[in-house]
Amino acid sequence: MFRILRCLLICSIAVSMVNIKVFTRAMSTVATSFSAYGIVPDVIPVAPEALATVKYPSLAVVSEGNVLSPSQVQDVPQISWNASADKYYTVAMTDPDVLSRKVPTLGEFRHWLVGNVPGDNVTTGQTLAAYIGAKPLPGTGLHRYVFLVYQQPGKLNFYEPRLRITSAINRVTFSIHKFAVKYGLGTPIAGNFFQAEFSLGLGKTPLLFKWFGR
Repeated sequence: MFRILRCLLICSIAVSMVNIKVFTRAMSTVATSFSAYGIVPDVIPVAPEALATVKYPSLAVVSEGNVLSPSQVQDVPQISWNASADKYYTVAMTDPDVLSRKVPTLGEFRHWLVGNVPGDNVTTGQTLAAYIGAKPLPGTGLHRYVFLVYQQPGKLNFYEPRLRITSAINRVTFSIHKFAVKYGLGTPIAGNFFQAEFSLGLGKTPLLFKWFGR
């Protein structure tokens, strides 16, 4: 019996050590990638502690700066993280590179903003800005599209305009960091990001060009 208990204890310790190593490695890669791509400090001052999993209906998967085509990311993605069922979260997707990374005069563009998300059930959260997929303008190079998850101190009242898909002008010159400070959200607990540039695959989006005087 003693040998069995000793064996179980050793196995438990080994599993714990593996989990710690995996968690530490994930934290390290997040901090490194967010810094390498300039998301820290362009968007937030401190990197999230963990990666959020982001998958699109097109089967595209977001992976720390991988390049995706705009056509792959037009539908609302599924995002998940290590959430607690009894906590509320804010989920955001933002593009700091509008009009371009070199000339970000209109960044950040809030592509998606959902508050009061119970656990990781984003569909039942409070949509503050309906999802708009990546539509970078031609000649503006790669844009960074950043997903961030914040744990709220509780259920909040958000005094923000509710932005529909057609509400584009009100989405520019946004700051997710200032938003987080305003509502006491602290540092993001999870995040991820991809890059995309203009693609002829979508064709011209007349409304988008109209928004920016093109």
